[in-house]
Amino acid sequence: MTVGKVYLVGAGPGDPKLITVYGMECIQEADVILYDRLANEQLLNYAKKDAELIFAGNYRQARSHPRSYPRTAC
Repeated sequence: MTVGKVYLVGAGPGDPKLITVYGMECIQEADVILYDRLANEQLLNYAKKDAELIFAGNYRQARSHPRSYPRTAC
């Protein structure tokens, strides 16, 4: 079993410019990122290209489901 670390990163009220430097570093170094509907998806553009992005939030009357996120240039 491989031991890893888990970080909970909050980015404020939705403006991607309000994330902390440490929070951005966590996103840039993560192998797996779980995010929900409250996360500004622009921040996912800073993830490593091989990072696994997993949508883990619920919509009203819907089940959680993984989805792929198209990467765009910043």
